[in-house]
Amino acid sequence: MAKETMKLIANNKKAYHDYFIEEKYEAGLVLHGTEVKSLRLGQCSIKESFIRIENAEMYIYGMHISPYEKGNIFNKDPLRPKKLLLHKREIMKLLGKIKEKGYTLVPLQVYFTAGKAKIEIGLARGKKLYDKREDIAKKDQRRESEREFKVRNL
Repeated sequence: MAKETMKLIANNKKAYHDYFIEEKYEAGLVLHGTEVKSLRLGQCSIKESFIRIENAEMYIYGMHISPYEKGNIFNKDPLRPKKLLLHKREIMKLLGKIKEKGYTLVPLQVYFTAGKAKIEIGLARGKKLYDKREDIAKKDQRRESEREFKVRNL
């Protein structure tokens, strides 16, 4: 069996800075032809996007897919809401979790796997300012220790 290849298109590093990611889910994206072509060129941004559940269906808002330059009249609105494909029971489970205080859904990354556009969704809990400071301090400490280790081993 061939190993699945994954081509990363967009990554949301800010989500890991602002939230504790508790669970991750993979969802399909409902796209039109020229949007897929733009994604293949890597023209996508999910930095300001968010996910909502409406009528037992999931939608992503604020995901910017640049118009395909050769698409002329077939191009769609770059910021239109896009439907996400998940099983109904997964959506209901996530809806129950979101109703708990402090939980939200954030997009983590967009990628192609086996020719299909996928999005990784994280069930996240917001970080407080002191949590962010703590993470930055840990990162600095790790970086410093790696630097010392590198100098010692030269």
